[in-house]
Amino acid sequence: MVMGQDKRPPEEAQPDVPEKVSGDEPLLAARVHRPSDLMRLLVGLLAIGLVIAVAAFAHGTTSGLEEDINKGAVGAPDVFVKIAGLVSSIAVLLVPVAFAIERLIKRDGLRIADGVLAAVLAHGVTLATDLWVAQAAPSTIQDALTQPQSGGGLTDPVHNYLAPVIAYMTAVGMARRPRWRVSLWAVLLLDAFTMLVAGYTTALSIILTVLIGWTVAYGTLYAVGSPNVRPTGQTLLAGLRRVGFRPVTALRAEGVPETADSGDRGRRYIVTLEDGPPLDVTVVDREQQAHGFFYRAWRRITLRTITTRRSIVSLRQALEQEALLAYAAIAAGANAPKLIATSELGPDAVILVYEHIGGRSLDSLDDAEITDELVHGAWRQVRALQSRRIAHRRLTGDAILVDRSGKVILTDLRGGEIAAGDLVLRMDIAQLLTTLGLRIGAERAVAAAVEVLGPDAVADCLPLLQPIALSRSTRATLRKLARERSAREREAVLAASEAAKHERELAKAEAAAGRKAVRAETKAEKKADKKAEKRALDTALDEAREEDLLAQIRQQVLLIRPQAPVEPVRLERIKPRTLVSLIAGAVAAYFLLSQIARTPLSTVSEADWRWVAAAVVFSAISYVAAAMALLGFVPERVGFWRTAAAQVAGSFVKIVAPAAVGGVALNTRFLQRGGVRPGLAVASVGASQLVQLGVHITLLLSFGYLTGTEKSQSFTPSRTVIAGLLTVAVLVLVVTAIPFMRKFVSTRLRSLFAGVVPRMLDVLQRPMKLATGIGGMLLLTGAFVLCLDASIRAFGHGSTTLSYASVAVVFLAGNALGSAAPTPGGVGAVEGALTLGLVAVGLPIEVATPAVLLYRLLTLWLPVLPGWICFNWLTKREAL
Repeated sequence: MVMGQDKRPPEEAQPDVPEKVSGDEPLLAARVHRPSDLMRLLVGLLAIGLVIAVAAFAHGTTSGLEEDINKGAVGAPDVFVKIAGLVSSIAVLLVPVAFAIERLIKRDGLRIADGVLAAVLAHGVTLATDLWVAQAAPSTIQDALTQPQSGGGLTDPVHNYLAPVIAYMTAVGMARRPRWRVSLWAVLLLDAFTMLVAGYTTALSIILTVLIGWTVAYGTLYAVGSPNVRPTGQTLLAGLRRVGFRPVTALRAEGVPETADSGDRGRRYIVTLEDGPPLDVTVVDREQQAHGFFYRAWRRITLRTITTRRSIVSLRQALEQEALLAYAAIAAGANAPKLIATSELGPDAVILVYEHIGGRSLDSLDDAEITDELVHGAWRQVRALQSRRIAHRRLTGDAILVDRSGKVILTDLRGGEIAAGDLVLRMDIAQLLTTLGLRIGAERAVAAAVEVLGPDAVADCLPLLQPIALSRSTRATLRKLARERSAREREAVLAASEAAKHERELAKAEAAAGRKAVRAETKAEKKADKKAEKRALDTALDEAREEDLLAQIRQQVLLIRPQAPVEPVRLERIKPRTLVSLIAGAVAAYFLLSQIARTPLSTVSEADWRWVAAAVVFSAISYVAAAMALLGFVPERVGFWRTAAAQVAGSFVKIVAPAAVGGVALNTRFLQRGGVRPGLAVASVGASQLVQLGVHITLLLSFGYLTGTEKSQSFTPSRTVIAGLLTVAVLVLVVTAIPFMRKFVSTRLRSLFAGVVPRMLDVLQRPMKLATGIGGMLLLTGAFVLCLDASIRAFGHGSTTLSYASVAVVFLAGNALGSAAPTPGGVGAVEGALTLGLVAVGLPIEVATPAVLLYRLLTLWLPVLPGWICFNWLTKREAL
């Protein structure tokens, strides 16, 4: 709290101040990590990569540019060039020193420390770049960044004194001081010009130097944080005095937690004046305005048709937008806070002064306090806004205020729109329906909306009633409710299962006591018991199943307008998974095309077709092995050949989904259609995946050990195996040492073992099933290893072959990378891993490349058509 001198009693000095206020001004962090610094860092890295790419591939352009510069430099006086070079080289070091002295005199040493740290890092980066260009970079990059010298050497690719100076001046904030900025840039440009004319550097070298200094500076600022310049309550009081008010106290109001929806609304104060009623003052600074920047930018990229507000808005633009919306809302007849003054609060903040409204938000009201009149009042405010085509865009519970008289007031208009389109207006209705439905239920929310807006307006919002169109906080609440609903359904099913089991045990006990012929009827009774248990579980699941809130709202609207459109409007321009798949697919396509281009056609024509046929056979065996691996963990009776057909269908599914996701979903669906209950189907597939992971790791370690010892007389493992084991041990220690990572892993493992362990106990009681499952996994791995080995022998012609242990290690490592890759079927990741692995164990790349392509052709691409046929066949027979 920021207090002035006030001799009046507290109750007179602070009229109408709500009880929930912060008694003290919260301490601001000394340093903040600005998203803008991170964005500049990423842009700088991208620009550096672009310059290096130009240097590597546009050799003709860079050579022509150097020739033009050399021709233009012929007429420059030599004396002028030498004098300018001497002056600039001295001044480029003196100007930063002078600025540092000036900052130290003004006690701003933290900025100087940031600048020195950035300069040191930039110097290290330039030395590393010089070393890379001199020893490892392609000759085209070296030619583009260096100039030959008379003594036979080359100039530095990056100037190790210019980059630190640029990093220093950027980190200390000289850009905000025009005189210092102009003087330093003039010196830098003069120095660069003289070096170009004298032939000591190239244009691309100068550009790369500037980019390195600029990028390192913003990377340093983001890593260590920038000094916090957010205004305090004392600064606020001074700003209010400058616009004609006479404040006495400023109490920081307790607000909602900062999120991407609400974090940029500013800090709120309740200010009491010497004369007159109190004021509500909002302070908006650059740090709060940048809150949620990446979330807004992502939504702007992925959503279409929706007019999202700009991700980067200046403070003045934000001030003008909120003022315009405040005046427009009042002119439309809506109840909104009255804006009475605005002002800048220094270069990094603005204030908006409103009349004080004493009231509580909808979120803070108890359910009993939300009356029908209050709900109707909220809808009337929305109707008033929409009559002038004003969209609020944030109709969440904290934006709806209720004063002492029960009047509804809409706040937080900054994110709204003037002259909004129909789609955005309908989104407001969908948002408010959901907000009210979360508090009072779908029936009351829809009834009030229909009464105020009319049935047609409410029915038109149904296509927008989808999570992506709602606010971030509302989506989080809906996800939380969905998790609670799923937990209740699981508890109901488990309770029904326990009850059915208890009833069967009682029936068996009674039968034994009555000396009934239990043995003769055991098989029939077991079958009847299973059917009865399944019926009981299905009944319990149907009774416990609850519809989500959005479905309830749709049903209520359809009761009034049965013909209302319900097909959701597609709002996403592109889904995150699609974006990742496109990027990964493009990289994979480039990799594959480059590898195919390097493979001569003669290599394919000279392939040994006997080994190609063997590879085809091993590929076909893998589907039989996959069916065994799945059925070994399903105690229920499921057809073997239909299961094998499902594994073939998985070849089609994994082309359109990541390898680790498509097969799991298909097998789970197949088992459910085969009569296995949903929970048990998920547990069976989970048990299969868990055991397969254990088998995979065991085989990888075993074959890795054999690979390390096959060229040695002793059985000591190789250094690579030891290094791998130590790396795994270190990762396990890191995960268990960091609290949030330990909690994340333990939560996932707990949820996994909760369903898998009981299923594993059922399987352990059937040794033949367990043997079938593990045998299928070993056969599956062996079939793939033999397929890859046959592909290698098809192009190696007997002269270049590897041991089975080496091929197995390469396959197991490549398969693990493919399962982790987000691309369909692991495209790109598997090819790269297998090729690099085969080359690393001694296979020539001329053999490794076509062998990997043949292996992937047989195991990924050729089975797509049979997989599509099996998928359709199983679907028609309702097996999928």
